[in-house]
Amino acid sequence: MLTFLQIIQILSGALLVIFVLLHAPKGDGMAAIGGASQLFSSQRGAEATLNKITAGCAATFVVVSIVLGFGIVS
Repeated sequence: MLTFLQIIQILSGALLVIFVLLHAPKGDGMAAIGGASQLFSSQRGAEATLNKITAGCAATFVVVSIVLGFGIVS
């Protein structure tokens, strides 16, 4: 179980870095990446989806970090 949580923490941390880097500083975001915004209804839809995915990765990372930090699992 400990190894599983460590793998989840590493994966969520790496994905979190990637998704944060996908955010554009001035609103281009995913729309600037080779037409990837056409998968979504609009640029706002792409940013909203990216925000939700980023928040999910961040929440996963925080929860796993707390569980590993307090040593709840062995």
